[in-house]
Amino acid sequence: MEEKREQVRSVTKSEALFTGITREALIALHETDGVGKLSIANILLYGLSKGKGALRFAFDFLAGDWRDMGLHAKQAASIVANMRPEAVERRLRKHEERGMRLVTYLDHDYPEMLFQISDPPWVLYYRGNWELVRNPAIAIVGTRLATGYGRKVTEDIAAGCAQRMTVVSGLARGIDAAAHSGALRAPYGTIAVLAGGVDHIYPPENKALYHDLVEQGLIVSEIPPDTILRPGLFPLRNRIIAGLSYGVIVVEAAKESGALITADLAIGYNRDVFVVPGQITSPRSIGALEYLRKGAIPVLDETDVFRAYSYILPTKPGNPEAEEASKQTSMPTSNLTSDEALIYNFLLDQPFSIDELTIRSGMTFGHLHSVLLSLLIKRRIHQQPGSVYTVL
Repeated sequence: MEEKREQVRSVTKSEALFTGITREALIALHETDGVGKLSIANILLYGLSKGKGALRFAFDFLAGDWRDMGLHAKQAASIVANMRPEAVERRLRKHEERGMRLVTYLDHDYPEMLFQISDPPWVLYYRGNWELVRNPAIAIVGTRLATGYGRKVTEDIAAGCAQRMTVVSGLARGIDAAAHSGALRAPYGTIAVLAGGVDHIYPPENKALYHDLVEQGLIVSEIPPDTILRPGLFPLRNRIIAGLSYGVIVVEAAKESGALITADLAIGYNRDVFVVPGQITSPRSIGALEYLRKGAIPVLDETDVFRAYSYILPTKPGNPEAEEASKQTSMPTSNLTSDEALIYNFLLDQPFSIDELTIRSGMTFGHLHSVLLSLLIKRRIHQQPGSVYTVL
């Protein structure tokens, strides 16, 4: 997935669908050595420029076709080889044998929160309960060299937050492991985003926790199987942690801590940053505490987090499935804002595309997108292929 850094504009889901590229072709590109996310973006932009359905028959393209899209000869040859029927069969068999499933940028199951970030992953691999990505989520990150205080307060806050939100972290030593352990058996559970493939347990001492997460939580990664773990993959992991979450809680992070990368990404994605106060003289806390000067929200327990998201959270702790059943028997527009109720009532009549909703509602595209996202998070509507929305 290595490639030269360059500026490439984001490709929306509707644009990707317009090119006609299939999820199978997207997976093949994603798993081709030397073809990274920027190359895939360039391919989609090329298809977009050529008109509707330009990439529909990508499996039939020759090396010269791929070179016309700006890829060099080695990349083009690798793509052609990776799209042969035997390569497709080999790839499917590997995914099945290793117990992993895939969600692509084109699929209706793709996490809505990731559409908001500037560099969403094209493909996500997972093991465990995918339904957890539909819950409102909060990330908890921090140092690998956690103190006893840090581990204890993390477990307590994670257990509290997971009564009404899903806790996201990175399965690293220290704070990450404590966050997963605290949230694992709470109603809303926990998601671990890995820097390596979902079939690779790292660090090894978290093996038992990894298996618990597969059984009771969710393991997610954008990294294809058999990828060698390297330092550059951890920031990529961190952007997904921040992207899946409404906010990031930082616990015990030194000035050079990788956890601060996640906090900075959260700020860039217009997410909130929370900080658990630690000793101002502790090197393991000073990096996190600096964010209080930048406007981060202090956290003493989960109530500080719940207060920030009272408009989207369930009213009390409980089972997410039970709450969903309760919603179905309540008034259709209860707990909705006036704009949400307006869009919801439009969709009660029939499904509409986002373009049709823009015309009917008179809202700006950006505001309408935020309203639709809120309705999706509240599980009041469903997004179908082609950015068509319908009520649940």
